[in-house]
Amino acid sequence: MIEKFLTRMGDGERVSLTVAEIREDLEAGNQDAADRGRIPAMSADEIDQLFAIVTDPNRITGVKPGNEVITTDDGGPNMIVCDKPDGGVGLPMGYHNAVLAFERLCCADTIGVGHYDYSCKPVKALINYEKQRYYMYSQATTVPLLYGTQPNLGVYFKPDGPFPNATELIPEGKIEEGQRAQEEAAEALTEDLIYIAKELYDVGCDGFNFDTCASAGDADFYASLKAVEAIKKIAPDMAIEMGMASEFILGMHSEIKYQGKRLAGMYPTEQVKVVEAAGADIFGMAVNVNTSESFPWNLARAVTFLKATVEVANIPVHPNVGMGVCGVPMLEVPPIDCVTRASKALVEIGKADGL
Repeated sequence: MIEKFLTRMGDGERVSLTVAEIREDLEAGNQDAADRGRIPAMSADEIDQLFAIVTDPNRITGVKPGNEVITTDDGGPNMIVCDKPDGGVGLPMGYHNAVLAFERLCCADTIGVGHYDYSCKPVKALINYEKQRYYMYSQATTVPLLYGTQPNLGVYFKPDGPFPNATELIPEGKIEEGQRAQEEAAEALTEDLIYIAKELYDVGCDGFNFDTCASAGDADFYASLKAVEAIKKIAPDMAIEMGMASEFILGMHSEIKYQGKRLAGMYPTEQVKVVEAAGADIFGMAVNVNTSESFPWNLARAVTFLKATVEVANIPVHPNVGMGVCGVPMLEVPPIDCVTRASKALVEIGKADGL
C-alpha cells in the first residue's frame, strides 16, 4: 500500500497525497516563484526540510526552541469580537476587553488596533474617536500598540469617493483620464494617511500599520510610500509596518514611479527596496494562494519568495500568514495544521524576522 499524508488544497479541502505527489508539488511551487520573481530557487536540502515540515504526523507543529519570532497583526482583537463573515468568532465583549484578551490570553507580542471598517477614508471623519480609543487602550496594555488601516485607494473613486472611476475609464479606452484619476485619488489618499498618523502620534501612538498596500494597484502603493516618507519626518519615533496585498504589484496606472522606480510589476524582492527607501521599519510580504493548487505547492512558493526577499532586505520582513496568503488556505478561519506548518517553514527555511 502506497503511503499517503493528509494535507490540504489552497481552498482548505482535506486531501491525501503520496510522497511523490507532495515532492512534485513542492518542486513545482518552488520553481513557479523562482521563474516569476527571477530569484534563486530553494536547494534540494531546503526542499527536503520543507517536505519534513509538511508531512509532520502531528496536527500542530512549531519551531525549535530559540527560533521563536515576534508577531505583528492587522487588527487581531477584531477577530475576537467580529463575526464569522469577517473571519472572527463573535464573542459578546467590547473592543477594549478584546484588546486586553489578545495581550493577556493570546500572549501577543504586539497588538494591532483599528476601526472596524479598517480603511483609511472613513477613519479621517472619526479621528477624534479613534484617538480616544487608542489612548485608552495604550494606558491598559504593556506591549507595543500599532494602529492599522488599509490605504484602499478604490474607495476614493465614484460612487464611494469624489474621483472618476479608473476601472470604468480604462476599459473605455480613456487611458490618460484613468491615469489622471488615479494620480488625483492617490494625492488625496496620501494626505489622509499623513493626517491620521499625525493625529494618532499626538496621543503617543507606538506604530502605524499600512495594511494590504497596493490592493488597488501601483497608484495605491505609490500613495502609501509617499505617506510613509512624510510620516517618518513628522513622527520619527513611530514605527511603520507596510503589509502588502500581493506578491505582484498590479499596473492599474502602469507608469507611476517612486524615486525613479516603476512600481507596476514589482515582486517582493523589489517591493522591499522601495519600502526601505520610503523609511518603513517592517516589510509585510504577501504571497497569494492559488486555491486550485495544494498546500505544499503554495507553501513552497511562499518560502521561495520570502527567502530571496530576506536576503536583499535591510529591514525586518514579516510575511503575512493568514487567510489566503503565504501558504495558508483561503478560509475564514484558517486551519491550524496549515498555519503552524506555514509559520515553521517561513521562519526556519525562509528566515522570516517575524510573522
